[in-house]
Amino acid sequence: MINVGLAGTWHVHFEGYANQIKNDPKCRITALWDADETGGRKAAEQFGCEFVADYDAFLARADVDAVMVCTSTNLHKDVIIKAAKAGKHIFTEKVLCFTEADALEVAQAVKDSGVKFCISFPWRSRGDFLWVKEAVDSGLIGEVNYCRMRNAHNGASSGWLPASFYEKETCGGGAMMDLGAHSMYFLNWIMGEPVSAASAFTHVKVQSVEDNAVTIITYKNGAIGVSETAFVAENNPFELEIVGSKGTILSGGFMDKTSYNIGDGWVFPRLPKGKPSPIEMWTDGIENGTPIPYGIDDAVALSKIMEMAYANII
Repeated sequence: MINVGLAGTWHVHFEGYANQIKNDPKCRITALWDADETGGRKAAEQFGCEFVADYDAFLARADVDAVMVCTSTNLHKDVIIKAAKAGKHIFTEKVLCFTEADALEVAQAVKDSGVKFCISFPWRSRGDFLWVKEAVDSGLIGEVNYCRMRNAHNGASSGWLPASFYEKETCGGGAMMDLGAHSMYFLNWIMGEPVSAASAFTHVKVQSVEDNAVTIITYKNGAIGVSETAFVAENNPFELEIVGSKGTILSGGFMDKTSYNIGDGWVFPRLPKGKPSPIEMWTDGIENGTPIPYGIDDAVALSKIMEMAYANII
């Protein structure tokens, strides 16, 4: 049995992750800590565990083997380093840190401790994206020279995102830092090491952080990656476009299909079954020692490209 402590309730996905752990027969939620005591006590009651007001005391508990981190992003560095030094396995929401330097400090603590670490990259568990990754790596469309992903929603324009997601100090940014993280870690996965990045960030409904955003990334082989996102997109479908020297892959769009064309017309491949969720991979890694594909180096790579994106806004 894995005794899991919940560290922070700030993130919008906190409840979903906590329910996954609650419903996992390998796990038991034993304690909850939150910087917001009022919210923390309410969540602890909801999930039937003890609220602990002091984080150090929370980590010192013998009945906390692993920690699920859903604090605001600005707290990640201290919270995760302390958890690693206490020997607790760690699951965290993305982004890991606002800067590569801070992410590398976290990575060193995680590696020194030997704990199981997982960052939430759920799109890398999707069957359609697993097919895309395999197709690109196999050379189906030749050498990739362009990859564009658009992932946007109406969280600001329709008013359903919490106001806390617009606080720059705690979030580090707006649409790109939050929703854009998916396209950023996908681009890292497909395209590899970035060379440079430049962003266009604007304010449509929110002034404190960007709610409409595009980042353009370059790579050593001359390829270009584009990450598009927004909190003000109405009825706007997800889109993925990957162009290579032999053909093109398209995914999403109004048909919500994956297809490719290498000269013989558009083909709709049979897609594989998706992998387990990141939470499931984390708990399986703790319990059975199975590999966790979304590890600390992937987390650092995401922080690196995000720092690049926010350092050069046009």
